[in-house]
Amino acid sequence: MARHFGAIPGVMEGASFVNRQELRESGVHLPTQAGISGSALEGADSIVLSGGYEDDHDEGAVIVYTGEGGRDPVTGRQVKHQQLVRGNLALAVSHRDGLPVRVTRGSRHLSAFSPPSGYEYAGLYRVEDHWREVGKSGFFIWRFRLTKWEHAWPAHSLQEATQQPARRLVLVQRIVRDTAAARALKAMYDHRCQVCGERLDTAAGPYAEAAHIRPLGAPHHGPDTADNLLCLCPNHHVLFDFGAFGIGEDLQLLGLPGHLHVHPQHQLDPAHLEYHRTSYLHWK
Repeated sequence: MARHFGAIPGVMEGASFVNRQELRESGVHLPTQAGISGSALEGADSIVLSGGYEDDHDEGAVIVYTGEGGRDPVTGRQVKHQQLVRGNLALAVSHRDGLPVRVTRGSRHLSAFSPPSGYEYAGLYRVEDHWREVGKSGFFIWRFRLTKWEHAWPAHSLQEATQQPARRLVLVQRIVRDTAAARALKAMYDHRCQVCGERLDTAAGPYAEAAHIRPLGAPHHGPDTADNLLCLCPNHHVLFDFGAFGIGEDLQLLGLPGHLHVHPQHQLDPAHLEYHRTSYLHWK
């Protein structure tokens, strides 16, 4: 059966299912046991919140989902570190590629949004972030922040990717936080990347991006201040956000050669750098 990303035709948000077999037959979530449906190459197309992990947090439109693995099959307790493999890596790929993820809640999931019995389809969500942290049981777990996808996403399968795509107008909204602190930081570095030193000159003027070391908002709660900001080119911004490299205590780059270039007036908070190393450098 081809993997479908997006809505399943004929299945409306709020649809109820008696058990996992009905959920599978509807096409909403194919595995009858695993909470994540997907592969490390394709991405994740759906998840089920079934109360299996103690660290899950559900606010309805925002879900902080715990990845799979590391649990004792008999007691269900977390006994090992989780790895960024299989379903966890599939969700990371969905984050990277912006793929929609179908979310279903089960009655055993401890949330005010869960159904009294069986399973209920909650609609489409996007993976906005993924990181590693120490869970309640003291082991590393992978966390995925999902937010409700407010706009319709057409259902498609991987088989359809081989067909000639139709041309259509697509509007993409990108959230850009260009605050006073960010503008001042980029001016301090003359819009040059603190990693590679490159400055991008466009017809509208120089371009650089202000990257937050510790992300803003829950559950990270990083501040929008200069000690939590880096001036980066787009390439190194993406690599930093996805944990391809980090910054050591001595400002040595981890995962890349060289040191971070730091202006004498730019004071970085070591706690934010440590947070990034702990949360995002899964290979560390």
